[in-house]
Amino acid sequence: MAAVSKIDDVSFKDALGERYLAYALSTITARSLPDVRDGLKPVHRRLLYAMLQLRLDPKSGYKKCARVVGDVIGKYHPHGDSAVYDTLVRLAQNFAVRYPLVDGQGNFGSVDGDNAAAMRYTEARLTDVAMALMEDMDADTVNFRPTYDGEESEPVVMPAGFPNLLANGSEGIAVGMATAIPPHNILEICDALVQLIKRPNMSVEALCKHIIAPDFPTGGVIVENEATIRAAYETGRGSLRVRAKWEKEQLSHGLYQVVITEIPYQVQKSKLIEKIADLFREKKLFLLGGIRDESTDTIRIVLEPKSRSVEAEILMESLFKVTDLEVRYGMNLNVLGADNVPRVQNLREILQAYIDHRHEVLVRKSNHRVAQIERRLEILSGLLICYLNLDEVIRIIREEDEPKPVMMETFSLSDLQVEAILNMRLRQLRKLEEIEIKKEHKLLKDELKGLKTLLKDEGLRLEAIADQVKALKKRFAADKALSARRTEIAGAPALTEVSLEAFIEKEPITVVCSKLGWIRAFKGHFEELPDLKFKEGDEARFQILAKTTDKLLVFATDGKCFTLPCDKLPSAKGQGEPVRLMMELDNQEEIITIQVYSPEDRYLLAADNGKGFVVEAKDMLAQTRGGKQVLSASDSAKASACVKIAGDHVAVVGTNRKMLVFPLDQVPTMKRGQGVALQKFKDAHLADVTTFTFAEGLSWVSGERTRTEADMRPWLGNRAGQGKLPPTGFPRSNTFW
Repeated sequence: MAAVSKIDDVSFKDALGERYLAYALSTITARSLPDVRDGLKPVHRRLLYAMLQLRLDPKSGYKKCARVVGDVIGKYHPHGDSAVYDTLVRLAQNFAVRYPLVDGQGNFGSVDGDNAAAMRYTEARLTDVAMALMEDMDADTVNFRPTYDGEESEPVVMPAGFPNLLANGSEGIAVGMATAIPPHNILEICDALVQLIKRPNMSVEALCKHIIAPDFPTGGVIVENEATIRAAYETGRGSLRVRAKWEKEQLSHGLYQVVITEIPYQVQKSKLIEKIADLFREKKLFLLGGIRDESTDTIRIVLEPKSRSVEAEILMESLFKVTDLEVRYGMNLNVLGADNVPRVQNLREILQAYIDHRHEVLVRKSNHRVAQIERRLEILSGLLICYLNLDEVIRIIREEDEPKPVMMETFSLSDLQVEAILNMRLRQLRKLEEIEIKKEHKLLKDELKGLKTLLKDEGLRLEAIADQVKALKKRFAADKALSARRTEIAGAPALTEVSLEAFIEKEPITVVCSKLGWIRAFKGHFEELPDLKFKEGDEARFQILAKTTDKLLVFATDGKCFTLPCDKLPSAKGQGEPVRLMMELDNQEEIITIQVYSPEDRYLLAADNGKGFVVEAKDMLAQTRGGKQVLSASDSAKASACVKIAGDHVAVVGTNRKMLVFPLDQVPTMKRGQGVALQKFKDAHLADVTTFTFAEGLSWVSGERTRTEADMRPWLGNRAGQGKLPPTGFPRSNTFW
């Protein structure tokens, strides 16, 4: 029977916490966060190193990606092949990476979101950028560690002759942590590095004059002000709005179309167009008339406005609000420091960390070269001694059984020097070879002196790093297509209020409401509508000329005002719909008037008890179907009039056939309430009210004629008077219209 191993009692909480912490640390440090020095995660670093070992430099031929992936997962990265291949594909996509590290041959996907071909079909090699990133790796510039099986070694970090972290950015999600570093322009990064080397105490604000904003591979436009961008760089966290780049193309007959030439970073073109098309089919993009994709190797998305009256700026603002033509890129400069500790760093700290790393690389490279030179000088010194004593050296080699110790003792040579002499070929004994050795010896002496001076002077080392950065800038500046800034900075856009009216095409309509409350809208403006059909016992009551972008104010006898958007009205096909279905109007109440809303208008409201007030149209707008209580009449009184003010005097007439005229300024302007007495009655109530210009006289309709009384002085009085009998010819109905 097998022996039972020792069992320890451990709290489940402690055991779970310990294991979860180990998992979290592994995810943070070995998977998701990039190193501040080279901007790479372990999978990227291992992939590039494996390709370097396969000699896939830019001057060599391509190799199948399956071969590369096999080497990576077999020697360095024991994970799934799909994860490694996806990494390789992304590093080769010029729309995903600002400066690609892999040169791919074959189908590596597209900005539409298409997947790359299988790894057995595609081929790859390194780019110049990747080679710069790994330059001088064989000069003891970085530490190596054993791979997972101990059979190979891999670099802990790259020498990073290219500032990859800021240039290409990085994204990742760890346990409780995330990073989102946008790509930047290499020329701007080089300028900032040179300036920071010259002025180590340089502020982030000063650095932002060189690195002005991210530079995304797909271009687009950053619409944020300088203060917002600077705050993101100062704190290491922020959010930037990125919009698609568009232009207006004029067509014939006054028509135009909008062409989108660049889309925001990480937005898939096919999904973007699909989303716009879905919103268009759902009639949520009222200004858009059509969309089509004319893209080839460049992006060209054509948007057609619904009509020529729609402004291109308003059309695009409406699309920016509801589609991925505008996205927010959340910046989170969370990286692993040189001490392998994750932290959020600002722009200056990231640049300084890169300079510090390059400084360490320079020192290690110089020390490595010093060791090489000293070893070579030792060999050359021994060879020169050999040439000076050539005959004796030949004799010792020919006659002595053990020439090595004899030579070491005779000429005071080291083991290394004697080995070099013994390994010489006969052809190297010629005089010309001696001259070359003396020349090499002198050159190496001079180089050694320069290196030792460099290692003693930190200022010289920083100057050397600055020269390296300048050389890098010059190298990339020669390639305009790669180095030119792609993303524009437009500043924060002005707040453009895209009202509901902007989404509705302005078309003239004629609104008709019957006595029984059935409403419908006809296209076009008509003073008289032919062949109007109503239900039996019904006929037209209100006929209003409006536009599809207008709102209608509906005032009822309960003193409530309702708002109806004209674009929601039923069409003229059929007999319309009951207006009560569009608003919560009590069946016992009647509609007094329907007017087209204009914020400049004012109305005189009156109840049949003779009270009323002036109200501005904007205070009558209702936000819900329940309406807005404006005129608060008493239980026995009802609202009876709602007149648009068009004059300086008020004319009131009661059922007792008494008319009173008084100045409009005697009536207060209120938002709601009962108002003040307009006319006093005895055993009567208000019949009608109107406004008019006193100098022009009062007009009214009598039968088919319109009559005017020019002199209204006999009826002029003060508000709340009883009035006099109306002018001769005034209708027996006691109404003005």
